[in-house]
Amino acid sequence: MKKRPRASHEESPKPAQPDTKFRPLEAQLKKLAEAKKQEEAAKQAAAKATRAKEVASAVDQARKPKHAPAPPKPEPATSRRPSTLTLDEHRELATMHKTEDDEFFFRRLMSGVVPMGADTRGRVTTTAKVEKPARAVVPTGPDPDEEVRTHLMLLVEGGARFEVSDDGRRLEGRRLDLDASTWRRVRRGELPVDARLDLHGKRSDEARDALEAFLRDKRARRDRNVLVIHGRGEHSPAGAGVLRGEIAAWLSQGRASQHVAAFATAHGDDGGEGALYVLLRP
Repeated sequence: MKKRPRASHEESPKPAQPDTKFRPLEAQLKKLAEAKKQEEAAKQAAAKATRAKEVASAVDQARKPKHAPAPPKPEPATSRRPSTLTLDEHRELATMHKTEDDEFFFRRLMSGVVPMGADTRGRVTTTAKVEKPARAVVPTGPDPDEEVRTHLMLLVEGGARFEVSDDGRRLEGRRLDLDASTWRRVRRGELPVDARLDLHGKRSDEARDALEAFLRDKRARRDRNVLVIHGRGEHSPAGAGVLRGEIAAWLSQGRASQHVAAFATAHGDDGGEGALYVLLRP
């Protein structure tokens, strides 16, 4: 009996095939894993967005000022006081400005103007003669309405708010709104004298009118400090200056007061107790 030949090597077993009944379960697991990954990615993106918003908000807060400026307060409306003047007083005031103060304002506007010389080269000339209008005749003599106009002028000027002192030797007065440094210079005689007025030999009414006209003219010319000589009264019957007792009232209450800022007894070189420094208003 013949023996069957042995095979040189044994045959390897075939790999086991996956069972088809588990395939649906594997597909579901894969889907669950992918869904979980997507959910985690969405959570991370949301966290990053929230963090970015917090950083941006912190930066904005740091840039804003700590204390916001308060809104400007509205300015209070200024109430204008109604005029207490009657119709007749308004008419008197208009007449006063039109007749008496025209010359004062004209001189003030024309102060500093230099007349033209005789050289006419390059200028247009004409041979036509221009007739000057006749000047209005101003009535002379006492004016019955002078007190009314004086009262109205003081109302327009806001009233003469002066403080006056007289110790028998020195006579001083100033407006309450005058600064202290200027007042000291007036009393010490440190301001240069721009003009002088001598009232010697004049009656009371003549001296008052001359003083008012002098101060008005010098203020229109923009002079600052003038000297008014009223005298010591050494040759008067009573032995006292007649004008000295009245000049303080003229400078602080009368028509001349609208041009005055301060006055003080002069120093010895300028007349001493017989003269006054008068500081004019600008």
